[in-house]
Amino acid sequence: MTGTVYKSTGSWYNVKTTDGVFYECRIKGRFRLQGIKSTNPIAVGDKVEFELETKNNTETGVINRIEDRKNYIVRKSVNLSKQTHIIASNIDQVFLLVTIDNPPTFTNFIDRFLVTSKAYAINTVLLFNKIDTYNDETILEVKYLESIYSKIGYECIEISAQTGYNIDKVKGMMLGKVSMFAGHSGVGKSTLVNAIEPTLDLKTKAISTQHSQGQHTTTFAEMFDLSFDAVIIDTPGIKGFGVVDMEKEEIGDYFPEFFKLKQDCKFNNCLHLKEPKCAVKDALENNEISYSRYKSYVQILEGEDEHYRTDNWDNE
Repeated sequence: MTGTVYKSTGSWYNVKTTDGVFYECRIKGRFRLQGIKSTNPIAVGDKVEFELETKNNTETGVINRIEDRKNYIVRKSVNLSKQTHIIASNIDQVFLLVTIDNPPTFTNFIDRFLVTSKAYAINTVLLFNKIDTYNDETILEVKYLESIYSKIGYECIEISAQTGYNIDKVKGMMLGKVSMFAGHSGVGKSTLVNAIEPTLDLKTKAISTQHSQGQHTTTFAEMFDLSFDAVIIDTPGIKGFGVVDMEKEEIGDYFPEFFKLKQDCKFNNCLHLKEPKCAVKDALENNEISYSRYKSYVQILEGEDEHYRTDNWDNE
């Protein structure tokens, strides 16, 4: 039998067949994907083959094969730096939720996420949530970030999951697609999903006042079929986003504004650091590319993973 993984709880997987029937499945033995050192060999969104077995009058499935993935979003595992964690696979688009405060989303996090989604050719839309709660100064920060990311080709939408502002626009973009929702804990993913499909009634929690960080409400990624020909993947709040499996020479290719200038650099393998006649450095000097984007690039290049959560657009 074949089906799609809708939920993973560590050792068990909720798989939906093409007939619309759900089965609880597990992995047979020490099943691992070749070439991927992952903490989770099977991810939500995976297409799998499984066989049914009955034990103690209970019918469950045993997964014996994963079909090739169209794409996936992967990051460094939080506790095991040499291992990766696949958040979800076979995604048509990602909505990355961004909040200016309560909690803050820093550009370094946004850029790391965008680099990974670009590497796997997954279109990402930036949703600036909680727009109804911002004062004039914070709105200016939103406009400033929108100018950075829209200039390099990313769609930016201001929304309010609480009031419903621009929710219909997001729903329109979801038609006929598998959309993943991602962001820090507390940025309003569950509230947004509930606004899009109230019958799901996902749990939401208040922001922790002590650290201005969201409290985790989603423990595992989970896929849901919606009532209007759309599928969503709701993901746990991500604190840091470690970029993995990239050669230094290719990282700049996933920054669209760097990639455009690459052909004008003196050296074909220019890393845009200290090389002479570097078009990216020249553009930086002329304020044609964003300082925060360049700073994120350098930190990814140097593997400075401790900078996941630092604010790097205050020196702009």
